[in-house]
Amino acid sequence: MSEASFTFCVTHTDGRARCGLMTTAHGTVETPAFMPVGTQGAVKGLTNRDLESLGAEILLSNTYHLYLRPGDDLIARRGGLHRFIGWSRPILTDSGGYQVFSLATRCTIGEEGARFTSHLDGSAHLLTPENATDIQAQLGSDIAMVLDECLAHPSDAATARASMERTLRWAKRARERHLALYEAAVNRADALASADGRIISNPGQAQFGIVQGNVFPDLRETSARETVALGFDAYAIGGLSVGEPTDVMYEIVSQTTRFLPDSCPRYLMGTGTPEDLVEAVALGVDLFDCVLPTRNARNGQLFTSEGRINIKNARYAEDDRPADTACNCYTCRSFSRAYLRHLFLAGEINAATLNTLHSLNFYLDTLRRIREAIAFRRFESFRVAFHQSLSRQPRDS
Repeated sequence: MSEASFTFCVTHTDGRARCGLMTTAHGTVETPAFMPVGTQGAVKGLTNRDLESLGAEILLSNTYHLYLRPGDDLIARRGGLHRFIGWSRPILTDSGGYQVFSLATRCTIGEEGARFTSHLDGSAHLLTPENATDIQAQLGSDIAMVLDECLAHPSDAATARASMERTLRWAKRARERHLALYEAAVNRADALASADGRIISNPGQAQFGIVQGNVFPDLRETSARETVALGFDAYAIGGLSVGEPTDVMYEIVSQTTRFLPDSCPRYLMGTGTPEDLVEAVALGVDLFDCVLPTRNARNGQLFTSEGRINIKNARYAEDDRPADTACNCYTCRSFSRAYLRHLFLAGEINAATLNTLHSLNFYLDTLRRIREAIAFRRFESFRVAFHQSLSRQPRDS
């Protein structure tokens, strides 16, 4: 049923970089696109009105966290995640696989799935490919990710192969469960019921497979080919930005995208810096998410066209310039670095809001400029100028 609502078409290319239109049940996303991270159904420090004003077309939320609190059953009874959080545009939900990785001390991986204890109350849970699919069906996101296993860097080849093969087996189970859920649902426009009574909050939900294989090219190729053979709506590259050198990450992305269909969007999970986004677009990637712009902003580090600045530094105490002289966001139009520093040091809530507004605007505007450069076949000159602009400026420590 996802095929009726989910489509993708490439509109422009420039080398391996490309622009596209990704259509979902809740609207169309221009790609390449950056997804602000709203892990628990909210981007910290901002309202949905703020996000819309910045031009955000799609958000990312997390299955693991929403399953634990407030619960996917409750969200489904409230009409699904879009209605619950008051966001009418597309949403992608991660499966919880990264949380399995990041909370490794609380988790045990087996063939059945991931057994973990809640970071909230210590209760025991089992996350399987099937129930991760069920939970996301109840949430009603536009894009649901399969449960995968993410390894830390470094890992040896034997461990990486075993993990990649398990992820493939999990992907097959998740795909079969997704298709069974939607084929068994009652065909009507509002909330649907599956055969076992779960609510299908979004009958147009798409499902993405995830390519794993750590930093081993042969494993990445095998994973890509076999994941594509399972027939997902699109594909993601997972298991990167976990400690490997940047040049290795770029090489793995470059190789992996060659084995993914041109007719589907390609999603690089959890990456990264503005420079990473530009380089990954050059390698054929279409979708991104990362906590860097929002998390760093809350801690006083802002991304700007001249590099990163730490607004808490004493040098900004009497600096009347905006955070970024090349930026036209509300924060930069209205406030000085001196004021932003004052708010941060005073512990004012507005500090997180204004800093996050700026940094997210910088990320989203960078992707807008990338799309424009590709459309006019000027991407390579944009790429060179972007890196030169950042490299000329000293970064705050």
